[in-house]
Amino acid sequence: MHDDDLRAALERVGETFDFGEYEIEAYLAVLEHGRLTATEIAERTDIPQPRVYDTVRSLADHGFVELQESRPMQVLAIEPEEAFGGVRSSLDELVSGLEQRYTAPARDAEAVTLIKSPATIERYLGEVIESAEFELLLSLTPDLLAEFEDELREKREAGVTIELLVSPAAEVPDPEEYDYTDVATTARSRRGVTTPVAAVGDGQFSLYATREAVSRGEERYGVVFNRSELGFLVSGFVSTVLWASGETLATTPDRSLPRRYASLRRCVEEVEALDGPLRATVEGRDVLGGEPRDVAGEVVDTTRNDEESIASLTLDTGDGEVRVGGRVAALEDVEAHEITIERA
Repeated sequence: MHDDDLRAALERVGETFDFGEYEIEAYLAVLEHGRLTATEIAERTDIPQPRVYDTVRSLADHGFVELQESRPMQVLAIEPEEAFGGVRSSLDELVSGLEQRYTAPARDAEAVTLIKSPATIERYLGEVIESAEFELLLSLTPDLLAEFEDELREKREAGVTIELLVSPAAEVPDPEEYDYTDVATTARSRRGVTTPVAAVGDGQFSLYATREAVSRGEERYGVVFNRSELGFLVSGFVSTVLWASGETLATTPDRSLPRRYASLRRCVEEVEALDGPLRATVEGRDVLGGEPRDVAGEVVDTTRNDEESIASLTLDTGDGEVRVGGRVAALEDVEAHEITIERA
């Protein structure tokens, strides 16, 4: 641990034991040298000589050093594992007791949550990844990719489709040295250092956070959408603004059918690359009436513009043709929430 980080950690512990700056300086000096006299502590720190004795006696009272009453008095370091063992045990017992009392808060069916703590943002990011059953859309930093690498690898092995955007490009691992296909179906990099962190699981559970929120900058905020229609804003922004401006790092070969999609854009893109008659089953809602509507039929046409912001499917249901659009569709007949493609 870097000296500054060590000092900061000790300051946090010091608050628990009412340690001041003198106690921290004296403890670090003794710990480094093993044995010091009061005079030597004063020489190696900014502690005034008259304050050294009170300072080391305070440390001794808390069990962090040993005083050898000789002439001159010697201050001996105690092995940190022994010195902090009781503290660790007490903290473990405290956490265990609190865990027993903890009741997980109920999540509203359509909850929107504002979060600011980097730890909370990372926890929700992990929850979005864990929730995905068939599709993940991610915008991560290289550090976050490393942190969630094992979870992403497990999702890939379980057959989840993962579109991964990593930024900034200057810090992204070289595809010659890092196998992105272990953690993603398709991976892209993006130059911008302000590219936000985002995650969308199965088009239902999503997270958006500013880059500074995970790097402890000033703009610390994130938003979580749990089964909220507003979550489409995250998916749409990542798909059309961030994803479209990325450079491909790696992509996996075609996968077998059937395939499930939350993203109509990706569905149309892959359908256009497949041969032979295909059948689609769509769960969604009626564009005009707003009520739930499921349709199924052979795919007879697709539409997709160059910017990948507009996409649609046309199905022959046997009772006529039905046009299927993505979230907040207006020109089509059905707004798709989940699509399954299989051989006709």
